Amino acid sequence: MKTFILIHGSWHSAWNWHKVVPILENQGHKVYAIDLPGMGRDKTPIKDITLKSSVEELCKLIDSIEEKVVLVGHSKNGIMISQVAEYRPEKIEKLIYLAAYLIPNGKTQADYSSQDVNGVLKPYVTRYPETNSHTLQPEIYKEGLYHDCDDDIYQMARMILGHESVLTGNTPLELTEENYGSVPRFYIECTEDKAVTPFIQQKMYEETPCEKVYKMQTSHSPFFSKPQELCAIFLEIAHH
Repeated sequence: MKTFILIHGSWHSAWNWHKVVPILENQGHKVYAIDLPGMGRDKTPIKDITLKSSVEELCKLIDSIEEKVVLVGHSKNGIMISQVAEYRPEKIEKLIYLAAYLIPNGKTQADYSSQDVNGVLKPYVTRYPETNSHTLQPEIYKEGLYHDCDDDIYQMARMILGHESVLTGNTPLELTEENYGSVPRFYIECTEDKAVTPFIQQKMYEETPCEKVYKMQTSHSPFFSKPQELCAIFLEIAHH
């Protein structure tokens, strides 16, 4: 049996995985779906969030788990799983990037996000300089994140989505071949993604090759639209 840690993307929180967790648990796996610092139910002030502090919290969680883990990162927070793998390579069995930012050493998530010119979200991001954070305007949720999801997901998102730290996306990753490079990487591309478009997903996994690339014909949110299919891929990767 495997142990999964599931890391949500921008503006979201642990609720992303509410359909995925029971599927994996019902097959006997252990699953941690967490709120990153400053997001969801975690009340750390968003202005205090850094990449380093977020990664340290994830390392604490990993250190509290006896067995090796499969680390899944969605969207922007592919950066989190990469940086965690640099610090805890011996504790991570696999890295799974789900429509996620797969960034090389010395680069930032913002460096790659800025190249994704066809993504639909950027004009709808509201910035809050006083807390160094931003939010996404609800009118783009459906088209940009959930076009193939049930309406109740969109309605829940309007109540749940919150602020995201600007700083984490502007911090260069510090990765080495010895540590980060020693952990097997897998990519799940979402081919109808309008938030992190297939163009930038492909660019990233071509520049930083993975053991295998899976493709799902979904929006940016397959954990809502095709959770069974997504879990089947997670399990195939975990047993790879």
